[in-house]
Amino acid sequence: MTTLSSSPSSTSPADLVIIGAGAAGMAAAIFAGEAAAGRPVRIILIDGAAKPGAKILLSGGGRCNVTHDRVTPDDYFGGPRPLIRNVLAAFNERATVDWMRRLGVELTVEPTGKLFPVTDNAKTVLDALQRRIAELGITTRYGSRVTKIECPQPKHSALSTQDSALSTQDFVVHLLSGERLAARRLIVACGGRSLPKSGSDGVGLELLRELGHTIVPTTPALVPLVLKPNRQPGGRFEELTGLTLDVRLGLYDSAGRRKFELVGSMLFTHFGVSGPAPMNLSRHWLRARLESPAETWTVCMGHPRFNNPEEADAWLRAAAARSPRRPVAHLFTELFPERLARILATGTDRLIDMDRGERLELARALTRLPLPVESDRGWAYAETTAGGVSLREIDVRTMESRLVPGLHICGEMLDVDGIIGGYSFQWAWSTGHLAGRAAVKA
Repeated sequence: MTTLSSSPSSTSPADLVIIGAGAAGMAAAIFAGEAAAGRPVRIILIDGAAKPGAKILLSGGGRCNVTHDRVTPDDYFGGPRPLIRNVLAAFNERATVDWMRRLGVELTVEPTGKLFPVTDNAKTVLDALQRRIAELGITTRYGSRVTKIECPQPKHSALSTQDSALSTQDFVVHLLSGERLAARRLIVACGGRSLPKSGSDGVGLELLRELGHTIVPTTPALVPLVLKPNRQPGGRFEELTGLTLDVRLGLYDSAGRRKFELVGSMLFTHFGVSGPAPMNLSRHWLRARLESPAETWTVCMGHPRFNNPEEADAWLRAAAARSPRRPVAHLFTELFPERLARILATGTDRLIDMDRGERLELARALTRLPLPVESDRGWAYAETTAGGVSLREIDVRTMESRLVPGLHICGEMLDVDGIIGGYSFQWAWSTGHLAGRAAVKA
């Protein structure tokens, strides 16, 4: 192997170095290798983990939710929607299905729209990616942690004799081992801060901050929410552990103005709530607290059939007119499982016994029941990261930095996060496709 210099702490130069062998990094490596089309382009894929791809193996309960059958810019938050639209249009969900088929991975779509490998095994996806990387002759350096990235030297800079072999290279990547990798182009796909045990601990974001990029403050996204137990209906979640139901969740400020709302499935747990609805809402609760810390933000739960308390009140009045002596708890089982129906009806017996105030209070319980959210479960349980490198500093046609020529950034490192259901993986494939092809063609 040719060395960079006489120093034992150096290694051979490459045309392209890719930092991070998660979904985006492996996609970038494959598309870069294929774009090389037999040309003598040396590509090196680095990852700090000895066995990369942990997030792929963990996703979808070990099944890997590769993408969704319908992906739009409205399924993402963070960066400007027009820029997100351009990225997705260049490599959409249909292109992902075709690409996976070429890799030998057949996908099946579930009623929810989620696409999984027909094997129901995430290892099928990871093995296919790694197999293609090997077929393309891409050099892999797993278990190699990056500590520093040096930007291009000005062409007129004087170099020492020892570093003369670096003079034709643009970037120098420093490894924890003391080695240095030189590269004409660089793709950084280190991930955000979610699931740090997988290797995405935020170090990559700090490396890019040092290179001058704006890092939008990060928070967990797609993370379960922790509730504070109390005797109010919303605080009695421990009595409901294991219960799954469809709900309408809303985020409200102290004046009762709704900032965000969604409908989806929710699971009560021993610590609070999980499932698609609260996990999708989590990024909005966390971003609201980050951006408006002086405001009091409340998460409220309601039944999906009612858009507001007025609709629920009309339903209660109609029920009272039909069956005035019917127990409220019994009526509520038309909407909720019995355990929850009993909690919501606490303190009220029959419909005929309700006065107007009690009825309005029940209407609010059916539509805007406060959930005492006190925290989230943290980075160790978050499926993705909100925040990251500002998308405005990226040329979305190539994923190349507008600040550092020759540097491409893709995947979770960018200030874009999708809802639950395969959207984060689609973002990884789309940005990896653009970065890999552009880096080699450049």
